[in-house]
Amino acid sequence: MKPLRYGGLLAAVLLATTACAGAGGAGGGQNSINVLMVNNPQLLDLQKLTADNFTKDTGITVNFTVLPENDVRDKISQDFSSQAGQYDVATISNYETPIYAENGWLTPLDDFVAKDTAFDQDDILEPIRQSLTAADGKVYAQPFYGESSFLMYRKDVLDAKGLTMPERPTWQQVADIAARVDGAQPGMKGICLRGQPGWGQLMAPLTTVVNTFGGTWFTEDWQAQLDAPEFKQATEFYVDLVRAHGEAGAPQAGFAECLNNMTQGKVAMWYDATVAAGLLEADDSPVKGKLGFAQAPVVRTESSAWLYTWAFGIQKAGKKAENAWKFVSWASGKGYEELVGRTLGWSRLPDGKRKSTYQRPEYLAAGGSFAKQAEVAIASARPTDPGVQPRPASGIQFVGIPEFTDLGTQVSQKISAAIAGSTTVDAALRESQALAEVVAEKHRGK
Repeated sequence: MKPLRYGGLLAAVLLATTACAGAGGAGGGQNSINVLMVNNPQLLDLQKLTADNFTKDTGITVNFTVLPENDVRDKISQDFSSQAGQYDVATISNYETPIYAENGWLTPLDDFVAKDTAFDQDDILEPIRQSLTAADGKVYAQPFYGESSFLMYRKDVLDAKGLTMPERPTWQQVADIAARVDGAQPGMKGICLRGQPGWGQLMAPLTTVVNTFGGTWFTEDWQAQLDAPEFKQATEFYVDLVRAHGEAGAPQAGFAECLNNMTQGKVAMWYDATVAAGLLEADDSPVKGKLGFAQAPVVRTESSAWLYTWAFGIQKAGKKAENAWKFVSWASGKGYEELVGRTLGWSRLPDGKRKSTYQRPEYLAAGGSFAKQAEVAIASARPTDPGVQPRPASGIQFVGIPEFTDLGTQVSQKISAAIAGSTTVDAALRESQALAEVVAEKHRGK
């Protein structure tokens, strides 16, 4: 999944498509490592802090190659699948990690963890740790930050209408509130939901809705289910809600667009990544102090929140595993969080990965309105059991198989067209079912 799209620094970040520390570029001697990573703001913070802290303490130079998400995924896939060894460390998510591990592209980290008493593996939040553990029981990546999903809403707008948001709302309650706050302020719509095509854009939130409505992409024995009643009901609900009370330009709206809509007061609610809360509550945000946060809406399940992490994996073909681990241990460790808090501010912490983060008084003071809700959302995520039926692969907002990047993107294009009104949900799911059956048949034959 690619649920994470930061706003705020987005324009500047997109310009920083390649940046380096130390010697620059992929290269260097034995006492250097090459790191390939996504250009999200918290990782750009890491890049800025590395030379004066990690390199100064260890003598290890870090050569960063930093790219936008789609580009970095392609480059990582090419380098790791070929085991070219150009990059020692790369940012991968809980979607790629089990797949890469099964293919033998990653170095297992258990031996490093066992010797590194300062790292404190037990402090990693259990859902995050499990998501980076392969079928063989070994850990293959360490998280830089983690996230789940929840509902963000304008508490002041609901209060003015005499409405109260339940701490654990149902989707039907959310739809009712969206209708009642639509137009509450000039130009304000009821809710923002992603409609932008992409397996990690539209399909991320929509798949969580499918799960809680009782649907699934595939049954345990690999039967495609995109034309099943539950999948159809969930999709119709989502499409109808965003068409009736959603943001302007919904078929093109992803994380960044919804963030802007929420920040600018154009929508009263938004269901998306927990990481958005820190941006909405930033000191320069127009909506700071006006927001409430609730758990991801449900229908038939106790929880429907997704789970995602950007993590660091070490390439199996790399020749500098010891130095690579020192970097990973530093970047994923408690000491790095302390460094960020002291130098950049506690609201910029790469949170969502460690239990101890939610015990830091400085962090809780900075994120008091949302920190505990985010922690609960992550803790309640169930990547191996996200719905009402057994699944053939793990994943909440994605299906943990290599084919999902292409399948999810194609399906999202069809459903986005339904949001745009150029096709119907029935037609979109009928065509999507045919695509899913091809994937299912491939797996049934294994």
